[in-house]
Amino acid sequence: MFDLADTQEIINLTAWQKRPFGSSTQSVHGQVDGRQPRAHNSLTTPIMQTAAYTFENTADLRAFKEAKLWGQAEGRGEYGRYGNPTVRAVEKRIAALENGDDAILFPSGMNAITHVLLSILPTGSHIIFTDDCYHKTRHFGNVFLKRLGIESTQVPMGDAAALEAAIQPNTRIIISESPTNPYLRIADLEQLAAIAQKHGVKTMIDATFATPINQKPLDWGIDLVVHSATKYFSGNNDLLAGAVVGKVELIGALRQSQGVLGGVIDPHAAFLLERGLKTLALRVAQQNQTAQAVAEFLDSHPKIERVWYPGVPSHPDYAIARRQMSGFGGVVSFEVAPLPGEAPVDTTSRLVDAMTIPYIAPSLGGVESLIIQPAIMSYYELSSEERLTIGIKDNLVRFAIGIEDTADILADLEQALAQV
Repeated sequence: MFDLADTQEIINLTAWQKRPFGSSTQSVHGQVDGRQPRAHNSLTTPIMQTAAYTFENTADLRAFKEAKLWGQAEGRGEYGRYGNPTVRAVEKRIAALENGDDAILFPSGMNAITHVLLSILPTGSHIIFTDDCYHKTRHFGNVFLKRLGIESTQVPMGDAAALEAAIQPNTRIIISESPTNPYLRIADLEQLAAIAQKHGVKTMIDATFATPINQKPLDWGIDLVVHSATKYFSGNNDLLAGAVVGKVELIGALRQSQGVLGGVIDPHAAFLLERGLKTLALRVAQQNQTAQAVAEFLDSHPKIERVWYPGVPSHPDYAIARRQMSGFGGVVSFEVAPLPGEAPVDTTSRLVDAMTIPYIAPSLGGVESLIIQPAIMSYYELSSEERLTIGIKDNLVRFAIGIEDTADILADLEQALAQV
């Protein structure tokens, strides 16, 4: 007999199934049933440490090949370069976090970027970078891709007119970061996507500094999102990985080329990455909170010339960040006022050395705070004049906040500033 209560229960269940999970739930489970059984009833995703997969007989192999032709071979492997169940589980989790159709993992963030560009750019094509992109990304475009007959143009960050003017008939992709490294500039993602779509050009955003907890570029019309998963996704400074997220057809094409180019992540690294992802939302919330407090403290300090953090009104992209981000990230860059008669690079070094909590080390996004002077860590081989031409000042500091207590970080900054 038909029962209205049964109908209401079905409606409620359907609403529950369609309801998007929150950031912490997605970090732990992805957009799937968290109680779905895994191999051997393991609570965590097992490490499938194998290079090849077996078939029961020829009929089993034929059935796999047929399913593969129709794109229905999900969950069944053949050879490690073409996929791994541990890796696939992590890819699905990352796709869910970014509201993407699919994701693909690589052995490093730079490998993710170079793989995308090598896969989609034909000889004679053209790409556009914004000028505050990661310097190794620009180097790959300006040096390596140029050898393949691919030209690039660099445009000022935030200059929509210059961006549109730079588009040529052979332009294939626009690449930017948001936030950028090291000045935390924020791309107007909706505007960038609209310009690109008008001209039939793809877009790729390196969103490593934001994470999907703070910003989801795909929701604003961006085609591909790339992450150095080494950073916030891992969260423990113990692995290298990269990820690209986007529509299923774009990721599918990258997966095909991955089988040829061979840039695959090890399943043990993927296992460690999934472990880190489970606490992503919690870590980022703490890092957002501390970084905001640090930026506000430094923004009013007499020994600091300028703070670069999108969560303070003095930042040039503050309004854009407020509109499209839910948090402003765990990195604060700032410029130290040099002491009279002392070179700016030396005053800044003394501040960095006076800090006691952060380690002096590259990278970011982990549980430990890290601090660097980009002029020395990343551009030491250049003169002060050469560094200035690419926007790197000798008194610039990049402070990547960890998950230490906010009060302790602020106290450490205060005592270090008292020494310069």
